[in-house]
Amino acid sequence: MNYRRLGKTGFNVSEVSLGTWQVGGTWGSGFDDNTAEKILNEAIDSGINFIDTADVYEAGASEAAVGRVIRSRKENVYLATKCGRQINPHINENYTPKVLRTFVEDSLRNTGLERLDLIQLHCPPTEVYYRPEIFELFDRLKDEGKIANLGISVEKVEEALKGIAFPNVTTVQIIFNMFRQRPCELFFQEAQNRDVGIIVRVPLASGLLSGKFTKDTIFDKQDHRFFNRDGAGFDKGETFSGVPYDVGLQAVEQLRTIFPNSQNLAPIALRWILDFDEVGCIIPGASKLDHLKSNVLASDHISLTEEQQKAVDRIYGTLIKPEVHHLW
Repeated sequence: MNYRRLGKTGFNVSEVSLGTWQVGGTWGSGFDDNTAEKILNEAIDSGINFIDTADVYEAGASEAAVGRVIRSRKENVYLATKCGRQINPHINENYTPKVLRTFVEDSLRNTGLERLDLIQLHCPPTEVYYRPEIFELFDRLKDEGKIANLGISVEKVEEALKGIAFPNVTTVQIIFNMFRQRPCELFFQEAQNRDVGIIVRVPLASGLLSGKFTKDTIFDKQDHRFFNRDGAGFDKGETFSGVPYDVGLQAVEQLRTIFPNSQNLAPIALRWILDFDEVGCIIPGASKLDHLKSNVLASDHISLTEEQQKAVDRIYGTLIKPEVHHLW
C-alpha cells in the first residue's frame, strides 16, 4: 500500500482507502455486522488506514461498526464521517448550527470515539455554502475537542470551489473517475493551491467501471442502481456517475479494446484516478472481501501509458462528456 498526505489535515493516508456505504451488505439488503467487521479488519490488514462512513448509512450501524473495529485495533486508523443528510426535508432552511451540532454528537456516540478525525458536510444544498455561520460551528466543535477537521462532500465542482474558500475546510470528497472527468480541469489545481485534500468517491461509477455488468444484469429494487438512475431518491450523479446505463456499457466495451487482457477493469479504473498526484485517496466500497482485494490491487498496478490515457480520454469525449460534463 502507498500513502499520501491528505492536504492540511496532515494525515498520511492509504491511497486506496475504504468507503462503507454498503460494507455490511449489498445495496438493497440488510446490514450484517459480521460481514462489515470482516471487511473492515481485512482492509486494515491490507494497509488501509482511512475509512469513510456517514450517519445515514444504515441509520448509524455503519458508524458503529467502523468505530468498534477501529477501537479494537492497535493501528492508527482515521475515521471520516458525514452529517446533514438526516435533515428532512433536505433544504437549506433546515440547516442550522444547532441541528448539525446534534448530528456530530450523535456520531461520537455511534462510533464510541472521543473525537472525530474528519467530519464532512454531506452534500448539502448549494445555498449552504454561502452561510458562514454553518462553517463557523465547526471551529467551535474543534475548540471543544469533538472534531479534528472539517471537510465537505459535494455533488458539483462549483460547490467544491465555493466550499474551499472557507479556510477551515481541509478536504473535499467528490465524484471523479473515467466517466466523470470535470473535477481535474480547474478544481484539482485550486484545491492544491489551498492545500485541500481530495477524497474521491464513486471511483468505479457504481461498479460500472468494473466491467462486470451487462444489459441483462438485474439489480434489486432497493438498490439505487435500479431506482435512482433518473434521480428518484437523490442526485442521479451518484448512480453510475450520472451516465445512462446503456451508454456506460458501450463505453466499457470500448475500454476493453484498450485493455484486452484484463477481465477485471476495476484496478485499472482506480489506477487511472491514482495517476493524478492531486488525489489524496480513493474510497471504493466493498460488500465482499473479493471486492476489497480487487480494489487494493490498484495501489501496486502500473500506471497507464500516455497512449492508454489518450484512448480513455477519447472514449470520454465521444460517449460520456455530452451526457454528464455540463451537469456536475
